[in-house]
Amino acid sequence: MTQRSLRILIIDENAVRAAILEEGLRLANDGEDGGVPEIHHIRDTANLLARIGAVDPDVILIDLENPSRDTLEQMFQVSRLARRPVAMFVDKSDSATVQAAIDAGVSAYVVDGLRKERVQSILDVTISRFHAFDRLQSELQQAKSALEDRKIIEQAKAIVMQQRGCSEDDAYVLLRRTAMNQNRKIAELARSLVAAAALLRPRADHD
Repeated sequence: MTQRSLRILIIDENAVRAAILEEGLRLANDGEDGGVPEIHHIRDTANLLARIGAVDPDVILIDLENPSRDTLEQMFQVSRLARRPVAMFVDKSDSATVQAAIDAGVSAYVVDGLRKERVQSILDVTISRFHAFDRLQSELQQAKSALEDRKIIEQAKAIVMQQRGCSEDDAYVLLRRTAMNQNRKIAELARSLVAAAALLRPRADHD
């Protein structure tokens, strides 16, 4: 099965600067088997997100030269929503803008660095940083999910202990056995039990 080439989208209103990016990409991959990337261009920002979706790129390179704050914010929004490796090239910047780029998920923010000899190395760093951050986010989400599961299981054990008059260990064994018999995860069973207990709990009489 042949692996398709890397699909790269260049967003740049300046044709000359876009050509530098493209030349850098082709120069670095010249002669490599299957290494020449599939390059697409967007010259203006009308309906930008929809057009990015139509291209479905693996990586986005944004070249802004001297962007206004509105343009920067639009590109940061692209980075937040596209969920792709994004490298942004600008001629000038400040610390607040750099921080905004990081917060928006831009993988590489390059100030005054548009030279064809650097394009491939920046591309490699962009992809590497994106995947590293993505792994961290995934691990964080898994850790949060595991913590939530433990909390709900503790609540379910407390309910079983109260209803059955049993120990904590016995309550857990009962939950686990019931979950296995029902072919469910123990956390899923625990959520159902806690929800049912809340539904059946007597309401306070305010009359």
